[in-house]
Amino acid sequence: MANVRRRRQDRRPIEASSLKSKIITWEPSEEFIKNNHVINTPVQTMYIMGDLGPYGKLGHREYEHVLCTIKVDGNGVITVKPDFTGTKGAYRIELDGEKREVWKYTIENASVQVQPEEEEREQCVFRDLYGRHKEYLSGLVGSEFEMTLPGTLRLFVNGEIVSAQGYEYDNLYVHFFLELPNRWSSPAFQQLSGVTQTCATKTVGWDNVAYFCYPFTLEMFFTQGDESEDSLPQWPVLYFEVLSLDFWQRYRVEGYGSLVLPASPGLHMLTIPTWRPVELGTVAELRRFFIGGSPELEDITYVRIPSTFKGERLSRFGFRTETTGSVTFRLYCLQQSKAFLETSALRQRMQSVLDRLGGFSQQSSVYNVLEAFQRARRRMQEARESLPQDLISTSASTVRQSQEP
Repeated sequence: MANVRRRRQDRRPIEASSLKSKIITWEPSEEFIKNNHVINTPVQTMYIMGDLGPYGKLGHREYEHVLCTIKVDGNGVITVKPDFTGTKGAYRIELDGEKREVWKYTIENASVQVQPEEEEREQCVFRDLYGRHKEYLSGLVGSEFEMTLPGTLRLFVNGEIVSAQGYEYDNLYVHFFLELPNRWSSPAFQQLSGVTQTCATKTVGWDNVAYFCYPFTLEMFFTQGDESEDSLPQWPVLYFEVLSLDFWQRYRVEGYGSLVLPASPGLHMLTIPTWRPVELGTVAELRRFFIGGSPELEDITYVRIPSTFKGERLSRFGFRTETTGSVTFRLYCLQQSKAFLETSALRQRMQSVLDRLGGFSQQSSVYNVLEAFQRARRRMQEARESLPQDLISTSASTVRQSQEP
């Protein structure tokens, strides 16, 4: 440590006068932005000027005007501004004076026309250049495109745990893992679990929000099974739990949740609510606050239907939970399969991989019907609560009178 301190003492402070330019430009001009955000190609600029002064006052700078600007860059590209007149009308310059003189001028291309032999030679040079560039790009990309096996669906998920909001305590982190159902597999190098960093919360509106911005990547394969099977294939599920750390590095469970990976490709923003187990009485909450312990799930797949469950009905009677916050995910899903390239007749005969996944045609329709029923029921309850009580009692008595013989 003494040597380290001695080396630090030997360092001389950098004087402000030694800085040749500002590190940060707080108010950049348009010219500064143009020069620093565009590829800096060497450009040679030439101007065609016109002296529009009256007779006897030639040579004064106030009467000089730029008629045309010609730029030539290092790639040999010539830029003329304004453009050649062609079929357009003449350009106008109006002077600011008592007479308000108006000058008109045209810009014509006086270069000698290229001979057909030279033009053909130039096209050959361009074709050779483009061919070499194409070979260079092909060498970088490769000639073989990796394809999946027939009857196999390849699923890529580039995901991000964006934030967690609405939780009781600070210093949150998320532990997650992916469960693959039957006929799903993943490469040997693929990690199916992960833990985010510990993030402090900030107040946004009425909630305390922890922004993780934690990226993860998942790759998995679905292999088509026997078409005679009646069971519908399942989609992978992402289980996660939100935990918090206190000052003594003791953790508490803040909530459990699960996310079924989207069945359609594209961008998906999903906010998943969570819950946690609770015990009756204030002793459990005091223990949670002071000691840090809290009820936990021995098997996190109990959030949905446990993978070890083999019965027909799963009863959770007596299991007490409490609603906590929510976690926001951003998922980019990509799907690859040879079934996308099949003809319609072949697709009808063997059923494409996506049709075999069931959630597209059968499970999704069932879920949609249930969701529509729940929405209609909520609207009916809200409409009933908004009605006056005397009207509800009157309608109820009318119904009873009509039922009496």
